[in-house]
Amino acid sequence: MNPLVWIDEHTPLPHPSRALPEGLLAVGGELTIQRLTEAYTHGIFPWFNEGDPVLWWSPDPRMVLACSDFRVSKSLRKRLRQLARDDANPWASWQIRINTAFAQVIQACAEPRGGVAGTWISPQIRAAYQAWHQAGYVHSIETWKDGELVGGLYGVCLGHMFFGESMFTRVPDASKMALAYLVTLLQRHGIDHIDCQQQTAHLARLGARPIDRELFLEMLVAAQKHPTPHWTAGRLLSDGQLAALPRKTP
Repeated sequence: MNPLVWIDEHTPLPHPSRALPEGLLAVGGELTIQRLTEAYTHGIFPWFNEGDPVLWWSPDPRMVLACSDFRVSKSLRKRLRQLARDDANPWASWQIRINTAFAQVIQACAEPRGGVAGTWISPQIRAAYQAWHQAGYVHSIETWKDGELVGGLYGVCLGHMFFGESMFTRVPDASKMALAYLVTLLQRHGIDHIDCQQQTAHLARLGARPIDRELFLEMLVAAQKHPTPHWTAGRLLSDGQLAALPRKTP
């Protein structure tokens, strides 16, 4: 078994093949944009509790959602049809937006849920991904109802790979609506996969499946040969296009 690697700001991350059986690869370092970019482009991500040193992971197998495999339930399909009918209405009650409330989304994802008091999305994580968002590589996909944020997700886009980080919902299907629109947006830009990192039953129900880390890293290398799409803030339409938000409410 390979020994656990401790790193500082000058130490490159080790190859994912050196990870322990549970996926833990290295400990230490800082969450700079440079380090995060290095990590994600090599199939590595940070995951640790507040107050602990940064832990770097590369699990095997890796949970990945192929956009073509995304599963839409009957109730979600009904909501998506309603959204599509309102594409032409800038004042539609339900809307999916991108990058209009990143700080709110990551804060909502960090809130305790399911009776668990703690969260891995610590202030340190929020600050790091907020900075990366401002640099144009981390995005929030948001579900709004009557001007209120009711669900969404955030993740990283590098090349032609989207790395999903976390989701939240305050009304039924709100996070899944955001995910459905993200899938359409990605497909419009030729992006075929969403890295979901670790296996959960919820992700499996949405169509994600575990794949060997070696295969995932091959997919990642191919994805990094393409330029990263540039996404601004606005309203997402059902065909994956981005529309500007109206300046004033009616």
